[in-house]
Amino acid sequence: MSKLPAVLLTFLALSVGACAGPGRPAERMSAPMAAIIPEPARLEPGEGVFILRTGARLAVPAGDRQAKAAAERFADLMQCTRGLSVTVVEGGRGEIVLTRAALTRGGTAAAESYALDVRSSGATISAGDDAGLQYGLISLWQLATQTEAGPAPIAAVHIQDAPRFVWRGVMLDSARHYQSPAFIKGFLDWMALHKLNVFHWHLTDDQAWRLEIRGHPKLTEVGAWRVPEGDAARADIDPATGRARLYGGFYSQDTVREIVAYAAARNITVVPEIDVPGHASAAVAAYPELGVQDAPDSAVSAVPSDWGVYHTLFNTDETTIVFLQEVLGEVIDLFPGQYVHLGGDEAVKDQWKASPGVQAHMRALGITDENAMQSWFMGRMEQYLNQHGRRLIGWDEILEGGLQGDAAVMSWRGIAGAVEAARLGHDTVLTAQPTLYLDNRQSPNDGAPGRGRVVSVQDIYDFDPVPAALTPEEGAHVLGVQVNLFTEHMLSEDRVEYMAYPRIAALSELAWSPGTKNWDDFSRRLQPQLSRYRRLGIDYAASALDTAQMAPPPDGERRYDHQMKLCTEGLVLTLIDDAPMQGERAAFTMDIMNPCWTYQAADLTQGVMLEAAVGQAPFNFQIGADLAKVHVRPAAGPVGEFEVRIDGCEGDPVLSVPLTEAASSHGVTVLEGRLPALAGAHDLCLTFTQHGIDPMWALDWVRLSPTGAN
Repeated sequence: MSKLPAVLLTFLALSVGACAGPGRPAERMSAPMAAIIPEPARLEPGEGVFILRTGARLAVPAGDRQAKAAAERFADLMQCTRGLSVTVVEGGRGEIVLTRAALTRGGTAAAESYALDVRSSGATISAGDDAGLQYGLISLWQLATQTEAGPAPIAAVHIQDAPRFVWRGVMLDSARHYQSPAFIKGFLDWMALHKLNVFHWHLTDDQAWRLEIRGHPKLTEVGAWRVPEGDAARADIDPATGRARLYGGFYSQDTVREIVAYAAARNITVVPEIDVPGHASAAVAAYPELGVQDAPDSAVSAVPSDWGVYHTLFNTDETTIVFLQEVLGEVIDLFPGQYVHLGGDEAVKDQWKASPGVQAHMRALGITDENAMQSWFMGRMEQYLNQHGRRLIGWDEILEGGLQGDAAVMSWRGIAGAVEAARLGHDTVLTAQPTLYLDNRQSPNDGAPGRGRVVSVQDIYDFDPVPAALTPEEGAHVLGVQVNLFTEHMLSEDRVEYMAYPRIAALSELAWSPGTKNWDDFSRRLQPQLSRYRRLGIDYAASALDTAQMAPPPDGERRYDHQMKLCTEGLVLTLIDDAPMQGERAAFTMDIMNPCWTYQAADLTQGVMLEAAVGQAPFNFQIGADLAKVHVRPAAGPVGEFEVRIDGCEGDPVLSVPLTEAASSHGVTVLEGRLPALAGAHDLCLTFTQHGIDPMWALDWVRLSPTGAN
């Protein structure tokens, strides 16, 4: 589903005429209890009800362009989500009034803070900065959309509000899969409605380089394009080239400036990520001289399509340092924010260890450890950033060789990196996996592509962004909290949207509100928020609030893979089928270390006909030595078999169906076979045989029907 860039355009399809109505007299009209996400720092109920009606005026200070822009976005939201027309006026009187008045905290002006007063006669929002005015209007919009139609009753209330953290972030990975600028703008709109203020943009990785660098054009000419993994993609021949069709895209500098300005207008800072020294394959494919050329198996012939951790590193030559500093020069020109993210994660040092050139460079520098060499490398990048008024932030691996300067640390491998950084006097952002990684599924009943672990809305809500091990002085180094949308398993924009919401609502409260928590109250406030999502067109995960796994469908109905029990849980993923190239694809939940499923409690009393929808997924995972641990069952026939065993996975199968027909299809194929009659209920062990590890056979669904049934 494509998303148009602006809030108003997003909702053009929404009919608003039926939503407006005369309403009841104000004195007889009640209003719901205030339900705002994130919860304000201080909220005091008042007396009376303000009725926001079509024709209401929203008055802003004369000549205040930012206040007027925020007011106009509020008017657009009210029109599109409530069907009420609000007129923005400058310097006059109105039912809603914006004023400039700084709120203080400890005697100093509190950034991003606001006061909202609602009385029966109208509403006033006071703030000292643009962000505060915007956030006050967002709170008023939420109060006005707790019900869905007609004039909006808003209970009188006094709110004084300010954020807990200065960094309230979402990371979007555009390297693994490219998202359109229109989608990104819509995503920024939705972030702003949650009072989030940092968009961490993951622009480079092994699988793509997405940012135009005019001084080094091959970074995108070559690095932004790859052939997706899988037989279907390899068979998708581009008639213009006679070769497999390339997949990808990049963001021109003009587009980036447009997105950065769009974000800034919504008080969101864009933090770009340029990965060094690891996750470098796309850059090295474009410019081979950037890689380690004197180590075995270091060449990168094309942008790769596997997921996982590659060993490709940038070399440490001065020419490479200068190249990357030239890249940073253009990055700084495009992104005016304080921070530039330089990765530093998962830089496996095998190539540096095997490189005579890198080892000679280390000896010349007096460095005896490859982690310390990475610290030197990152230090050269940091010096450049500091000279140009910027700060480096990186993943917590940058701690391993020692930190220089005032670099900030993004703690992703749990909270230990944050604790170490804060104790060393460095600022830190909590983005701990798995809790804050939104590529994990949202509930036990969620079969969407992604990692197999469940990270629920409540898991995020319950996370503590300030580790208990820190003293108050050390805790002051916690800038804030962020969730990450790594998109290996989010092929489309719809998937990004689905995996982000409603969990981003929990993030917003985690990042904004005081540390006190009440899950029941948050759940109450989440219900009208879900209604707003529907009116905004956000395709959120409806199963996200499920706390228990639903009983699997009975025999006779399709039982999908995620509704069956996996035999093992070594590395559980829900993978997207590699075909068809256009249209809906199946998603396969499996342990890629041991593809094996258990269909529990099958009634075999009468004997049954089994149907199994099977497909293939490429084994495109860089898992190092663990590759030898993948369990492959040897095939008897030319392409392998689908096998069924009863009450265990050992011994001879009671059903073995050749995969010949399925092997000739790039999509899902339904196989059939009869199971013998056995008294009572039995577990079925479902496996495949094959000659190699790639591609992997997988189940989409299984259906059992009594023998002789229609």
